[in-house]
Amino acid sequence: MSYFYGRLFAARPRLRALFPPAMGGQHDRFFHALGRIVWSQDNPEELARHLEGLGRGHRKYGVLREHYPAVEDALIATLRAFAADVWTAGAEAACRAAYRSAAEAMAGAAERDAADAPPWWVAEVVRHDRRAFDLAVITLRPERPLPFTPGQHVSVQSARWPRVWRTYSIANAPRRDGTVSLHVRALPAGWVSGALVRHTGPGDSVLLGPPEGTMTLDPDSGRPLLLVGGGTGLAPMKALAEQAATSAPDRDVLLVVAARTEDDLYDLPELRMLEYAHPRLHVVPVVSRDPAPGTVGGRVPEVLPRLLDDLDGASGHEAYVAGPAPLVRGTVSALQRLGVPLESVHHDLLTAGD
Repeated sequence: MSYFYGRLFAARPRLRALFPPAMGGQHDRFFHALGRIVWSQDNPEELARHLEGLGRGHRKYGVLREHYPAVEDALIATLRAFAADVWTAGAEAACRAAYRSAAEAMAGAAERDAADAPPWWVAEVVRHDRRAFDLAVITLRPERPLPFTPGQHVSVQSARWPRVWRTYSIANAPRRDGTVSLHVRALPAGWVSGALVRHTGPGDSVLLGPPEGTMTLDPDSGRPLLLVGGGTGLAPMKALAEQAATSAPDRDVLLVVAARTEDDLYDLPELRMLEYAHPRLHVVPVVSRDPAPGTVGGRVPEVLPRLLDDLDGASGHEAYVAGPAPLVRGTVSALQRLGVPLESVHHDLLTAGD
């Protein structure tokens, strides 16, 4: 990745202004994006959705169609250098064709999106609720309507760090006043998360990128819902619970909140209020260390069989999981062992944070 960006900026120095000051995270994201594109070659529909989302998301960086050829040249030069022992004219032609197809999908989606949506939204902080020394629930009011579906996430740029964007899940279903809430944990050396938790308050402004993500409810499914959220992965699960409770009040919803200790259940009072207002919603806190009365002791993959036995088994559920990667992987594996079909298990490992 260092070689790639060195080639790109040597050929087009002005492109450097589109990128953040520190490039380490950018290296990781670009490498991940390339890997996902290659991995999705056997699923054209998923690949098309992914590329179109990337193209729309790149609008906030100022990326234009005219920039794609320079990226192509730098990428081919990098592949040629690092795969020299297997590189052929045929391989280069195939890689260029694949890149141009992907670039066209991205640029086309960006241009279509530009017809009716801005590249970003300016949003005012209307509430900053510090729930822990390293965690805040931040409520924002975008300057214009921000259309989103519960389960999606937005990228955020703080005025403290221009051109540095980080992704956070929206923690609510659409509201009449148009506000959105984010659950933000300040990570060690986290540029954006630290700025949002420690150096942001009511009246400040941030930029929001377009909502993205496909971990949304199937409007045609009425199956019982199992929602599992750990850490700030609770945010999209809370949004899905709100949506289900209001749009399908007869649908059974089990919301499992995973935490290490009782103190980590930072949003439990609000969840209890939501549960009280919707009788078919059941909130279960699962605490792995020193469980208190009213919580279930253990780890989510271990306690799921017991929780789901009380609901006549797991196989009939539609499951959604968000949180730290080990929690997501462990929960998905446990659900498969319990007979939940893989196509009924939804997760998004593009979780919030720096």
